[in-house]
Amino acid sequence: MDPVPVQVVALLVAPVHAYAGRPDDGPAADPTSGAVARVRVRAQHGIEGDRYAGAAAHRTAAVTVISADALDAVAAELGVAPFDPLAARRNIVVRGPVDVDALARRCSHEHGAVFALDTGAGPVRFQAHRPASPCRWMDVVLADGAWRAMRGRGGVRCTPLDDGVLTVGPGVFTLLEPPG
Repeated sequence: MDPVPVQVVALLVAPVHAYAGRPDDGPAADPTSGAVARVRVRAQHGIEGDRYAGAAAHRTAAVTVISADALDAVAAELGVAPFDPLAARRNIVVRGPVDVDALARRCSHEHGAVFALDTGAGPVRFQAHRPASPCRWMDVVLADGAWRAMRGRGGVRCTPLDDGVLTVGPGVFTLLEPPG
């Protein structure tokens, strides 16, 4: 696939899990919004400062990517105002002609896509693995019905393959190896 222009609309570094416990009790206090203008990505590790970076249980899921366009579609279907793109708690939120959810593997014998994202400091490659399935928290923090509406549109969990820097703003997405 040829490189396509995208917009990185948000980046999130979350040192703690804000959506822990029962959704009916509401989100935990978050010491930071997590919104940042720039992230440092480390190969096979994750995003510096994020709670999943270097965590053995998240080796293939250290970085999450979601489509802002998919979030907009969910909001429109539910008849509500567009969501804060960071409320879904994904690390990288992109807008543009990329089907982020199609990057994940669908069966255990498949592999996810390898793709690169470049926001000006050089490309950073990612190996997509499994979907970043939404949880019931989405009904609490986005809108009633968002949990179900986001199924198949919750983004993808990835392993970074390169060290690099990503920033909010214009970028280029390149599919290097399709899933499957």
